[in-house]
This record gives sequence, structure tokens and C-alpha cells, in this order.
Amino acid sequence: MNPPQTAPAAVAAPEAAAAPSAATTAPTVSAAKGPKPITEGRRGMSAQIAVYLFAFLPLLAVLVAVPFAWSWGGLGWSDVLIGAFFYFFTGMGVTVGFHRYFTHGSFKANRGLRNGLAIVGQMAVQGPVIIWVADHRRHHAFSDREGDPHSPWTFGTSVPALARGFWHAHMGWLFNRDNTNQQRFAPDLLADKSIVKIDKYFWVWTIVSIFAPGVIGGLVTWSWQGALTALFWAGLVRIALLHHVTWSVNSICHMIGERPFAARDKSSNFWPLAILSFGESWHNLHHADPTCARHGVLRGQLDMSARAIWIFEKFGWAKNIRWPSAQRLARIQATAHEMGH
Repeated sequence: MNPPQTAPAAVAAPEAAAAPSAATTAPTVSAAKGPKPITEGRRGMSAQIAVYLFAFLPLLAVLVAVPFAWSWGGLGWSDVLIGAFFYFFTGMGVTVGFHRYFTHGSFKANRGLRNGLAIVGQMAVQGPVIIWVADHRRHHAFSDREGDPHSPWTFGTSVPALARGFWHAHMGWLFNRDNTNQQRFAPDLLADKSIVKIDKYFWVWTIVSIFAPGVIGGLVTWSWQGALTALFWAGLVRIALLHHVTWSVNSICHMIGERPFAARDKSSNFWPLAILSFGESWHNLHHADPTCARHGVLRGQLDMSARAIWIFEKFGWAKNIRWPSAQRLARIQATAHEMGH
């Protein structure tokens, strides 16, 4: 069961707390209106090499996964269960933590939950929390326009241009060495000493994310083979799968799918990714109402990230949840129809 489609008095923030427009991405993004440049400096060579490793090493693991399993029979139930565990929690760290909380302020979290979401999100190995948030706030500020770091429409609308644009939006943009200006797009995180410290130790949580599954697999099976297969499947392959699901929201969900809500860009809903992305592929509503805590707002749209936020609220760890209201949804749907979506 999902959180309610309309905001009940018992769990909803008041309507006034809802995002006023698609232009709003987070309480602090007003800093983007100042004179600071969009980018600042260029990524150093060591950081650039790290990006290539993070992008291609897990992908290489996926490419050898099928023949590896076929010839050695290395995939076991312990690998599947450990991989599913780490996929779920690190994925939620990205969707609930990095995205809905840190980037868009869809709810307020106590200090323990705030720090925990930052740590678990970094275990997805998609970059340090401050860099991730700055890039994504920039994406919303310039969505599908010049300045968007990963729009698939950057090069035009011809077939060759869209093929190039798909690669760029999916993962090509990662190799651009220009750094998004963190002072412009994430000043609130830079002012938080705990988050800055967690961000600094991204490399520690990367190592934990890669090798912890192997340690658990070795302890569960009490064998070196169990440790190695868990490291491979629940470590590297799991990271690669989550990478490409996340990147698919950047690429596929700005190219094809349904657009029932009014947004200033080409964001769309792509239902086949809904479960693997924990509700992030209901992307059209998100761009129409960025601070909304729930993205899958229509009947049948499963959104596990919204359910997690609902649970956090019940435990008292989160408050001021920006749940959708029937009035707000009706307005942006009506506008979408007027715009011919």
C-alpha cells in the first residue's frame, strides 16, 4: 500500500508547504539567482580517473557476469539476497536521501536520519553527496535547456543528435571535467559541518559498499568462494545495476513516456523502471512539482521511496512532509491539458 494520493490531515504538511511551481527545487536554490557562475574550476586528473573507474569497473563486471555465471555457476542465493539488501538500502539512500531530501527538501529529518541518508546514499557510489546535489539542482534550474548537465536534447532532434544526446544524458556527462558551482547550488550543505565531513570520506563508504558484501558472503557460506561471488554480484554488479537505473531516469525519462502533468521540460513517466528506481521514474510529476515527497501520485503508480518517507514520519524521524494534495494535482493536470501534453 502506498502513501495516500491526497494528503490526509494526520500525515500531511499543509497545502502552503507544497512546491509553488516547477521552478522551485529546494529552499536553498534561491542562491542560484545570484551572480555566481554555473560551473567553477575543473576536475583534477586523479578525480577524473576515479570517475572513469566508478563508471566502467562495475559495468565491466556486468559484461562478464553472464559468461562467468554460465561457466562457473558462481551465482548463489546468498549472493542474490545480499545484493538485493545492498541495492535496496543504497538505492533508497539516493532516492530518499540525495534526491528527495537533500536536493529538494521534500521533508525535514532529524540529525541521525540526515547523516544516515548521506552515508547510505554515498554507498551507491554515485559521487559525494554535495557534488550529487549541486549537479541535480543545476539540472532542475536549467532542465532540457542550456546549462542542464545531462539533457538528452543538447545536440538537437535528429536521429543522430538524439543518439548522441542519449549517451550524453545517460553517462557521457559524467566525464565532463567542469565542476558544478557548489557555492551557487548547494550552499546549505557546505554550511553543514557533519555533511561536509561525510562528503569528505566518500572514498571510505565506497570501499565499504564494494567489500562489505564479500565479507558478509564469506561469513554466511564460510568459504572464500562465497566471499568472492558476493563481492562480484552483490558488490560490483549491484553497483552497476543501480548506476544504470539512476542514469536511465536522466536519459530515458526525458525522451519517452507519458506526460500527464505540466512541466517546463520533456520529463516523462516510464513505468518499466518504477520498481527498480523506487518510484523515481514517475519523473513527469517530479518536474511539475519538484518538492513533492511522492512522485507516483496516480492510481497504480508504485512509489517505494514515498513509503519509506511515510515510515520515517511515523517513527518521528521526519516531519513537514510535502505530500501531494488533490487540489495541487488537479491544477497541474489541468495546465498540462491546456498545454496539449
